[in-house]
Amino acid sequence: MPQIPSLPGRGLPIQVHDSTTGELVVAAEGDTATMYVCGITPYDATHIGHAATYVGFDLLNRAWRDAGHTVTHASNVTDVDDPLLERATATGVDWWDLAVEQTALLAEDMTALGVVPPDVYRGAVEAIPDVVQAVEALIEDGFAYRVPVEPGAGGDAPELGDVYADLSADARFGAVSRLSRDDMVRLFGERGGDPERDGKKDPLDPLLWRRERVGEPSWDGASLGTGRPGWHIECAVIARDGLGLPFDIQGGGADLLFPHHEMSTSHDRLLDHGFGARNHVHAGLVAYQGEKMSKSRGNLVFVSALRATGVDPMAIRLALLAHHYRSEWEWTDADLPAGVERLERWRSAVSGNGGPDADATLAAVREALANDLDAPTAL
Repeated sequence: MPQIPSLPGRGLPIQVHDSTTGELVVAAEGDTATMYVCGITPYDATHIGHAATYVGFDLLNRAWRDAGHTVTHASNVTDVDDPLLERATATGVDWWDLAVEQTALLAEDMTALGVVPPDVYRGAVEAIPDVVQAVEALIEDGFAYRVPVEPGAGGDAPELGDVYADLSADARFGAVSRLSRDDMVRLFGERGGDPERDGKKDPLDPLLWRRERVGEPSWDGASLGTGRPGWHIECAVIARDGLGLPFDIQGGGADLLFPHHEMSTSHDRLLDHGFGARNHVHAGLVAYQGEKMSKSRGNLVFVSALRATGVDPMAIRLALLAHHYRSEWEWTDADLPAGVERLERWRSAVSGNGGPDADATLAAVREALANDLDAPTAL
């Protein structure tokens, strides 16, 4: 936990860009403020794209506190999922060792960058008992159904099948992203979904519980049979249990709007009969060497590698904050030197005695942050 300074006066109400409406909304209306920011699948941590997202939402956390809110921030780590298992197999590393190592590295990097840690921080594996209860409740309410598994899958009770959410039970599905059905089906297939799975009622129905497969880790799922949780229900349950429903902000990278935030919000609505996140806020994706920074392309710049060169982590933070959290931008060789120069200039400026009155500067910074967390203007 970093030291958070107490500043004179109080910050302004914070407005953020809601991805659903495209309009500025007050991020939290009452004295309390609640936020769920989706965590990583722990491999290839922590690259600049991760860091830009988490520093952006850290700014919201701090601006809320400065405005007098009591903040509860929840997050997760998806420490069992197909991409993690695939990476572990490809590299010959035990999947759990990989998850633990990368989760620890993320915490180390975020600590170095001064990110206020979540108040609620749970892994997918840790949350399995609660996910099982939630999926059982969805089945009981008629909001989920079973799909037969292929021969050899399902452990000792293959007849139980995989479990999928029945999206037809949610009349508001699609209200978060407001995409056309064709776009939803396309993105669902590109971002981890299985629109062509035989036995589903609808191509968009998402997996809630994946039954045991040979060579994959699995857990006791009570009436669901042995298996592991789906991605969207994991976040829905951790957010519900950590914050209560509804909560103010669901956040993450722009590529999480659909399907992840659409579907996790849908799960929360069905679990709570009507409520999910009030607003959805998304950070722009970061490019490098002309393409979006991604694990599949391998064009990643790691915070730990930059730190290993001896650069001050606060210079990295300043390099990130020089870009608006919602913008799409490209990390270049000029970003870090600019952050180093700004940090040195600031430290030199405040190292002497006396100086001009700070009230006007503080007021201008607060005004910029209240306007959709405009960090470049605040800097």
